[in-house]
Amino acid sequence: IPCLRSPRNPEQKIIKRVIALEGDIIKTIGYKKKYVKVPHGHIWVEGDHHGHSFDSNAFGPVSLGLLHARATHILWPPHRWQKLQPVLPPERKPLHREQE
Repeated sequence: IPCLRSPRNPEQKIIKRVIALEGDIIKTIGYKKKYVKVPHGHIWVEGDHHGHSFDSNAFGPVSLGLLHARATHILWPPHRWQKLQPVLPPERKPLHREQE
């Protein structure tokens, strides 16, 4: 789960789930295009709360240059301590993935 600089405000860091990689075709949720092919050097990221998340559905594909770190655990609040699992919700899998 990447930590990246916000495309709209590089001073702000956001944590989102990677939904699609470059070359993948994704069905969007409320983006200006219903389907997007993720361009070279970009990823498609989404938050876990669809419709209430500032993510690629708001700003489009994200440049790999904005990646800053990778989140591995939730530490606060203590009752939520856990290791983050790289799980992609089945309904958000890319429609088509280019072969390398």
